[in-house]
Amino acid sequence: MFNKLEEVEKRYEELSSLLADPEVLSRQANFQKYAKEHTDISLVVEAYREYKKIVQEIDDNNELLSDQDPEIRDMAKEEIKRLNEIKIELEKKLQILLIPKDPRDEKNVILEIRAGTGGDEAALFAGDLFRTYSKYAEVKGWKVDLISESLSESGGFKEVIVSVAGKNVYSRLKYESGVHRVQRVPKTETQGRIHTSAVTVAILPEADDVELDIKPQDLKIDVFRSSGPGGQSVNTTDSAIRITHLPTGIVVSCQDEKSQHKNKAKALKVLSARLLAAKMEEHDAIISEDRKSQVGSGDRSEKIRTYNFPQGRVSDHRIGLTLHKLDKIIDGDLDEIMDALTAYYQAEALDSSNGV
Repeated sequence: MFNKLEEVEKRYEELSSLLADPEVLSRQANFQKYAKEHTDISLVVEAYREYKKIVQEIDDNNELLSDQDPEIRDMAKEEIKRLNEIKIELEKKLQILLIPKDPRDEKNVILEIRAGTGGDEAALFAGDLFRTYSKYAEVKGWKVDLISESLSESGGFKEVIVSVAGKNVYSRLKYESGVHRVQRVPKTETQGRIHTSAVTVAILPEADDVELDIKPQDLKIDVFRSSGPGGQSVNTTDSAIRITHLPTGIVVSCQDEKSQHKNKAKALKVLSARLLAAKMEEHDAIISEDRKSQVGSGDRSEKIRTYNFPQGRVSDHRIGLTLHKLDKIIDGDLDEIMDALTAYYQAEALDSSNGV
Protein backbone atom coordinates (compact mmCIF):
# COMPACT_ATOMS: atom_id res chain seq x y z
CA MET A 1 0.00 0.00 0.00
CA PHE A 2 2.76 2.44 0.89
CA ASN A 3 4.57 1.94 -2.42
CA LYS A 4 1.33 2.87 -4.14
CA LEU A 5 0.95 5.93 -1.89
CA GLU A 6 4.46 7.07 -2.73
CA GLU A 7 3.61 6.79 -6.44
CA VAL A 8 0.42 8.79 -5.97
CA GLU A 9 2.25 11.53 -4.07
CA LYS A 10 4.94 11.70 -6.74
CA ARG A 11 2.27 12.01 -9.44
CA TYR A 12 0.54 14.74 -7.42
CA GLU A 13 3.75 16.77 -7.35
CA GLU A 14 4.23 16.25 -11.10
CA LEU A 15 0.69 17.48 -11.74
CA SER A 16 1.24 20.52 -9.51
CA SER A 17 4.24 21.46 -11.65
CA LEU A 18 2.32 20.86 -14.88
CA LEU A 19 -0.57 23.05 -13.76
CA ALA A 20 1.87 25.90 -13.16
CA ASP A 21 3.47 25.48 -16.60
CA PRO A 22 2.48 28.36 -18.98
CA GLU A 23 2.52 25.95 -21.94
CA VAL A 24 -0.03 23.69 -20.24
CA LEU A 25 -2.11 26.71 -19.24
CA SER A 26 -2.33 27.71 -22.90
CA ARG A 27 -3.86 24.35 -23.83
CA GLN A 28 -7.18 24.22 -22.01
CA ALA A 29 -7.97 20.59 -22.85
CA ASN A 30 -4.71 19.38 -21.28
CA PHE A 31 -5.03 21.79 -18.37
CA GLN A 32 -8.54 20.55 -17.52
CA LYS A 33 -7.44 16.92 -17.75
CA TYR A 34 -4.49 17.49 -15.40
CA ALA A 35 -6.59 19.62 -13.04
CA LYS A 36 -9.19 16.87 -12.72
CA GLU A 37 -6.55 14.22 -12.00
CA HIS A 38 -4.92 16.57 -9.48
CA THR A 39 -8.26 17.04 -7.68
CA ASP A 40 -9.07 13.31 -7.81
CA ILE A 41 -5.91 12.29 -5.95
CA SER A 42 -5.65 15.30 -3.62
CA LEU A 43 -7.59 13.59 -0.79
CA VAL A 44 -5.25 10.59 -0.93
CA VAL A 45 -2.16 12.80 -0.80
CA GLU A 46 -3.50 14.94 2.04
CA ALA A 47 -4.32 11.85 4.11
CA TYR A 48 -0.94 10.26 3.33
CA ARG A 49 0.97 13.39 4.33
CA GLU A 50 -1.02 13.54 7.56
CA TYR A 51 -0.16 9.86 8.13
CA LYS A 52 3.56 10.49 7.62
CA LYS A 53 3.38 13.43 10.03
CA ILE A 54 1.78 11.21 12.70
CA VAL A 55 4.41 8.48 12.17
CA GLN A 56 7.17 11.06 12.64
CA GLU A 57 5.54 12.31 15.86
CA ILE A 58 5.36 8.72 17.15
CA ASP A 59 9.06 8.26 16.40
CA ASP A 60 9.89 11.52 18.21
CA ASN A 61 7.92 10.42 21.27
CA ASN A 62 9.55 6.97 21.26
CA GLU A 63 12.89 8.70 21.72
CA LEU A 64 11.50 10.42 24.82
CA LEU A 65 10.76 7.05 26.42
CA SER A 66 14.43 6.83 27.40
CA ASP A 67 14.42 10.28 29.04
CA GLN A 68 15.56 10.35 32.65
CA ASP A 69 12.53 12.40 33.75
CA PRO A 70 9.66 9.99 34.60
CA GLU A 71 7.05 12.70 33.89
CA ILE A 72 8.36 13.14 30.36
CA ARG A 73 8.32 9.36 29.84
CA ASP A 74 4.70 9.17 31.05
CA MET A 75 3.68 12.05 28.81
CA ALA A 76 5.39 10.36 25.87
CA LYS A 77 3.55 7.08 26.55
CA GLU A 78 0.18 8.88 26.61
CA GLU A 79 1.01 10.78 23.45
CA ILE A 80 2.12 7.59 21.65
CA LYS A 81 -1.15 5.92 22.61
CA ARG A 82 -3.16 8.85 21.24
CA LEU A 83 -1.10 9.07 18.05
CA ASN A 84 -1.36 5.32 17.40
CA GLU A 85 -5.16 5.58 17.48
CA ILE A 86 -5.00 8.34 14.87
CA LYS A 87 -2.51 6.29 12.83
CA ILE A 88 -4.87 3.28 12.73
CA GLU A 89 -7.80 5.44 11.58
CA LEU A 90 -5.64 7.05 8.88
CA GLU A 91 -4.53 3.63 7.64
CA LYS A 92 -8.18 2.59 7.29
CA LYS A 93 -8.97 5.84 5.49
CA LEU A 94 -6.03 5.39 3.11
CA GLN A 95 -7.07 1.82 2.28
CA ILE A 96 -10.55 3.04 1.33
CA LEU A 97 -9.18 5.98 -0.68
CA LEU A 98 -7.01 3.58 -2.69
CA ILE A 99 -9.99 1.45 -3.74
CA PRO A 100 -10.35 1.93 -7.52
CA LYS A 101 -12.97 4.58 -8.14
CA ASP A 102 -16.09 3.67 -10.08
CA PRO A 103 -15.73 5.75 -13.28
CA ARG A 104 -19.51 6.17 -13.33
CA ASP A 105 -19.70 7.85 -9.90
CA GLU A 106 -19.70 11.40 -11.26
CA LYS A 107 -22.31 10.73 -13.90
CA ASN A 108 -25.85 12.05 -14.04
CA VAL A 109 -28.52 9.35 -14.03
CA ILE A 110 -31.79 8.23 -15.52
CA LEU A 111 -34.14 7.31 -12.66
CA GLU A 112 -36.95 4.90 -13.54
CA ILE A 113 -39.72 4.04 -11.07
CA ARG A 114 -42.39 1.46 -11.94
CA ALA A 115 -45.35 0.12 -10.02
CA GLY A 116 -45.06 -3.64 -9.49
CA THR A 117 -47.31 -6.04 -7.64
CA GLY A 118 -50.09 -4.43 -5.64
CA GLY A 119 -52.23 -2.62 -8.20
CA ASP A 120 -53.35 0.88 -7.20
CA GLU A 121 -51.39 0.78 -3.94
CA ALA A 122 -48.17 0.07 -5.86
CA ALA A 123 -48.85 3.05 -8.15
CA LEU A 124 -49.45 5.28 -5.12
CA PHE A 125 -46.18 4.16 -3.54
CA ALA A 126 -44.38 4.78 -6.86
CA GLY A 127 -45.60 8.36 -6.48
CA ASP A 128 -44.36 8.45 -2.88
CA LEU A 129 -40.90 7.22 -3.90
CA PHE A 130 -40.75 9.73 -6.74
CA ARG A 131 -41.42 12.54 -4.25
CA THR A 132 -38.82 11.06 -1.88
CA TYR A 133 -36.08 11.13 -4.51
CA SER A 134 -37.21 14.56 -5.75
CA LYS A 135 -36.90 16.01 -2.24
CA TYR A 136 -33.50 14.35 -1.77
CA ALA A 137 -32.36 15.84 -5.09
CA GLU A 138 -33.55 19.26 -3.96
CA VAL A 139 -31.48 19.01 -0.77
CA LYS A 140 -28.42 18.00 -2.81
CA GLY A 141 -28.91 20.81 -5.30
CA TRP A 142 -29.55 18.40 -8.19
CA LYS A 143 -31.81 19.12 -11.15
CA VAL A 144 -34.67 16.72 -11.88
CA ASP A 145 -36.09 16.75 -15.41
CA LEU A 146 -39.19 14.72 -16.30
CA ILE A 147 -38.73 12.48 -19.34
CA SER A 148 -41.94 10.47 -19.34
CA GLU A 149 -44.76 9.47 -17.04
CA SER A 150 -47.72 7.12 -17.06
CA LEU A 151 -50.22 8.27 -14.47
CA SER A 152 -52.49 5.93 -12.56
CA GLU A 153 -56.20 6.83 -12.46
CA SER A 154 -56.16 6.30 -8.68
CA GLY A 155 -53.14 8.59 -8.23
CA GLY A 156 -49.41 7.96 -8.35
CA PHE A 157 -47.59 6.46 -11.30
CA LYS A 158 -47.64 3.28 -13.30
CA GLU A 159 -44.24 4.49 -14.48
CA VAL A 160 -42.19 7.66 -14.22
CA ILE A 161 -38.79 8.33 -15.80
CA VAL A 162 -36.66 11.39 -15.02
CA SER A 163 -33.10 12.54 -15.50
CA VAL A 164 -31.21 13.69 -12.42
CA ALA A 165 -28.21 15.98 -12.97
CA GLY A 166 -25.71 17.35 -10.48
CA LYS A 167 -22.57 16.55 -8.54
CA ASN A 168 -21.82 12.85 -7.94
CA VAL A 169 -25.43 11.79 -8.56
CA TYR A 170 -24.69 8.19 -9.53
CA SER A 171 -22.33 7.67 -6.57
CA ARG A 172 -25.17 8.50 -4.16
CA LEU A 173 -28.09 6.82 -5.94
CA LYS A 174 -26.48 3.72 -7.45
CA TYR A 175 -27.49 1.42 -4.60
CA GLU A 176 -31.19 2.28 -5.00
CA SER A 177 -31.74 -0.11 -7.93
CA GLY A 178 -34.03 -2.94 -6.95
CA VAL A 179 -37.46 -3.82 -5.61
CA HIS A 180 -38.79 -1.53 -2.87
CA ARG A 181 -41.56 -3.16 -0.85
CA VAL A 182 -44.20 -1.24 1.07
CA GLN A 183 -46.41 -2.56 3.86
CA ARG A 184 -49.33 -0.34 4.89
CA VAL A 185 -53.12 -0.10 5.15
CA PRO A 186 -54.51 1.35 1.90
CA LYS A 187 -57.03 4.20 2.18
CA THR A 188 -59.64 1.97 0.51
CA GLU A 189 -59.14 -0.85 3.05
CA THR A 190 -62.18 -0.93 5.39
CA GLN A 191 -60.99 -3.83 7.57
CA GLY A 192 -57.68 -2.23 8.50
CA ARG A 193 -55.66 -5.01 6.88
CA ILE A 194 -52.05 -4.38 5.93
CA HIS A 195 -51.31 -4.82 2.23
CA THR A 196 -47.90 -5.52 0.71
CA SER A 197 -47.01 -3.91 -2.61
CA ALA A 198 -43.82 -3.46 -4.59
CA VAL A 199 -42.18 -0.85 -6.79
CA THR A 200 -39.08 -1.31 -8.94
CA VAL A 201 -36.41 1.36 -9.13
CA ALA A 202 -33.67 1.52 -11.74
CA ILE A 203 -30.71 3.90 -11.56
CA LEU A 204 -28.97 4.12 -14.93
CA PRO A 205 -25.84 6.26 -15.41
CA GLU A 206 -26.17 8.53 -18.42
CA ALA A 207 -24.05 7.45 -21.36
CA ASP A 208 -21.44 9.67 -22.99
CA ASP A 209 -21.33 9.76 -26.76
CA VAL A 210 -17.91 8.08 -26.76
CA GLU A 211 -19.14 5.10 -24.73
CA LEU A 212 -21.70 3.86 -27.22
CA ASP A 213 -21.90 3.63 -30.98
CA ILE A 214 -25.60 3.74 -31.82
CA LYS A 215 -26.06 3.41 -35.56
CA PRO A 216 -29.04 5.23 -37.12
CA GLN A 217 -29.91 2.11 -39.12
CA ASP A 218 -30.34 0.20 -35.83
CA LEU A 219 -33.17 2.51 -34.75
CA LYS A 220 -36.86 2.29 -35.66
CA ILE A 221 -38.52 5.61 -34.83
CA ASP A 222 -42.31 5.99 -34.67
CA VAL A 223 -44.27 9.17 -34.02
CA PHE A 224 -47.74 9.24 -32.49
CA ARG A 225 -50.15 11.54 -30.70
CA SER A 226 -49.55 12.05 -26.98
CA SER A 227 -52.22 10.83 -24.61
CA GLY A 228 -52.92 11.25 -20.93
CA PRO A 229 -54.62 9.06 -18.30
CA GLY A 230 -57.55 7.13 -19.73
CA GLY A 231 -56.26 7.57 -23.27
CA GLN A 232 -57.48 11.14 -23.85
CA SER A 233 -55.42 13.23 -26.23
CA VAL A 234 -53.32 15.91 -24.58
CA ASN A 235 -51.87 17.15 -27.81
CA THR A 236 -53.23 17.74 -31.30
CA THR A 237 -49.94 17.03 -33.07
CA ASP A 238 -47.94 13.85 -33.56
CA SER A 239 -45.16 14.85 -31.15
CA ALA A 240 -44.74 11.66 -29.08
CA ILE A 241 -41.79 9.45 -29.99
CA ARG A 242 -41.20 5.72 -29.73
CA ILE A 243 -37.69 4.45 -30.46
CA THR A 244 -36.91 0.75 -30.89
CA HIS A 245 -33.29 -0.40 -30.80
CA LEU A 246 -33.49 -3.28 -33.28
CA PRO A 247 -30.39 -5.28 -32.18
CA THR A 248 -31.54 -5.49 -28.54
CA GLY A 249 -35.30 -4.97 -28.82
CA ILE A 250 -35.18 -2.16 -26.21
CA VAL A 251 -38.13 0.22 -26.66
CA VAL A 252 -38.29 3.76 -25.26
CA SER A 253 -41.21 6.19 -25.52
CA CYS A 254 -41.40 9.87 -24.61
CA GLN A 255 -44.40 12.18 -24.87
CA ASP A 256 -43.80 14.71 -22.11
CA GLU A 257 -42.77 17.56 -24.39
CA LYS A 258 -44.94 19.24 -27.02
CA SER A 259 -41.93 19.28 -29.34
CA GLN A 260 -41.21 16.13 -31.30
CA HIS A 261 -37.53 17.10 -31.40
CA LYS A 262 -37.33 17.40 -27.60
CA ASN A 263 -39.15 14.11 -27.08
CA LYS A 264 -36.74 12.39 -29.46
CA ALA A 265 -33.72 13.82 -27.60
CA LYS A 266 -35.09 12.63 -24.25
CA ALA A 267 -35.95 9.18 -25.60
CA LEU A 268 -32.45 8.80 -27.03
CA LYS A 269 -30.98 9.78 -23.64
CA VAL A 270 -32.98 7.01 -21.93
CA LEU A 271 -32.12 4.49 -24.66
CA SER A 272 -28.41 5.29 -24.33
CA ALA A 273 -28.54 4.87 -20.55
CA ARG A 274 -30.28 1.50 -20.85
CA LEU A 275 -27.81 0.28 -23.46
CA LEU A 276 -24.87 1.39 -21.29
CA ALA A 277 -26.38 -0.38 -18.26
CA ALA A 278 -26.76 -3.58 -20.29
CA LYS A 279 -23.19 -3.23 -21.55
CA MET A 280 -21.80 -2.69 -18.04
CA GLU A 281 -23.85 -5.58 -16.65
CA GLU A 282 -22.42 -7.90 -19.31
CA HIS A 283 -18.91 -6.57 -18.59
CA ASP A 284 -19.31 -7.08 -14.82
CA ALA A 285 -20.59 -10.61 -15.35
CA ILE A 286 -17.63 -11.58 -17.50
CA ILE A 287 -15.08 -10.15 -15.05
CA SER A 288 -16.63 -11.46 -11.86
CA GLU A 289 -19.50 -13.88 -12.30
CA ASP A 290 -19.33 -15.05 -8.71
CA ARG A 291 -19.56 -11.52 -7.31
CA LYS A 292 -22.62 -10.41 -9.23
CA SER A 293 -25.13 -8.94 -6.83
CA GLN A 294 -28.40 -7.15 -7.15
CA VAL A 295 -26.67 -3.83 -6.64
CA GLY A 296 -23.70 -4.51 -8.86
CA SER A 297 -25.63 -5.96 -11.75
CA GLY A 298 -28.72 -3.82 -11.60
CA ASP A 299 -30.85 -6.96 -11.30
CA ARG A 300 -34.18 -5.94 -9.81
CA SER A 301 -35.61 -9.42 -9.21
CA GLU A 302 -35.38 -9.35 -5.39
CA LYS A 303 -36.49 -6.87 -2.76
CA ILE A 304 -33.78 -4.62 -1.38
CA ARG A 305 -35.80 -2.54 1.08
CA THR A 306 -39.06 -2.64 3.02
CA TYR A 307 -41.04 0.40 4.16
CA ASN A 308 -43.35 -0.68 7.01
CA PHE A 309 -45.78 2.15 7.73
CA PRO A 310 -47.64 0.66 10.76
CA GLN A 311 -44.30 0.23 12.59
CA GLY A 312 -42.72 3.39 11.17
CA ARG A 313 -39.59 1.52 10.09
CA VAL A 314 -37.45 1.12 7.00
CA SER A 315 -35.25 -1.98 6.57
CA ASP A 316 -32.53 -2.43 3.97
CA HIS A 317 -32.20 -6.20 3.56
CA ARG A 318 -28.76 -6.15 1.92
CA ILE A 319 -26.93 -4.75 4.94
CA GLY A 320 -29.32 -5.60 7.78
CA LEU A 321 -30.05 -1.94 8.51
CA THR A 322 -33.34 -0.98 10.20
CA LEU A 323 -34.25 2.63 10.96
CA HIS A 324 -37.33 3.72 12.87
CA LYS A 325 -37.67 7.03 11.04
CA LEU A 326 -39.90 6.20 8.09
CA ASP A 327 -41.56 9.64 7.99
CA LYS A 328 -38.21 11.42 7.65
CA ILE A 329 -36.94 8.95 5.04
CA ILE A 330 -40.08 9.27 2.92
CA ASP A 331 -39.62 13.04 3.22
CA GLY A 332 -36.22 12.74 1.49
CA ASP A 333 -33.87 12.23 4.45
CA LEU A 334 -31.87 9.45 2.76
CA ASP A 335 -28.27 10.24 3.74
CA GLU A 336 -28.09 7.79 6.66
CA ILE A 337 -29.12 4.91 4.39
CA MET A 338 -26.83 6.09 1.56
CA ASP A 339 -23.84 6.44 3.92
CA ALA A 340 -24.40 2.97 5.42
CA LEU A 341 -24.64 1.35 1.98
CA THR A 342 -21.52 3.16 0.77
CA ALA A 343 -19.54 2.07 3.84
CA TYR A 344 -20.72 -1.53 3.46
CA TYR A 345 -19.75 -1.84 -0.20
CA GLN A 346 -16.46 -0.02 0.36
CA ALA A 347 -15.60 -2.60 3.04
CA GLU A 348 -16.60 -5.38 0.64
CA ALA A 349 -14.37 -3.92 -2.09
CA LEU A 350 -11.53 -3.60 0.44
CA ASP A 351 -11.87 -7.26 1.45
CA SER A 352 -11.83 -8.25 -2.20
CA SER A 353 -8.70 -6.17 -2.94
CA ASN A 354 -6.97 -7.77 0.07
CA GLY A 355 -7.79 -11.24 -1.21
CA VAL A 356 -10.26 -12.02 1.56
